[in-house]
Amino acid sequence: MLQMRPGCECCDTDLPAVSTGAWICSFECTFCTACAQGRLGGRCPNCSGALCPRPTREGAALKRSPASPVRVFKPVDG
Repeated sequence: MLQMRPGCECCDTDLPAVSTGAWICSFECTFCTACAQGRLGGRCPNCSGALCPRPTREGAALKRSPASPVRVFKPVDG
């Protein structure tokens, strides 16, 4: 199950589980659209994997399986 991390690792923008503007790699590193498509060029700076849109989690599914409260913040130069 996806962790649904709550923020962009690059700029710390909030990315709640219902956000359609979150992008992840296969290791679930999480980025906002601006960082994913801009400074990162569609590649994860941690593993070099492709960034893909993260699905949303809402309603009963979110209640049963809450999003992670753990923020990861590792600003990327560039």
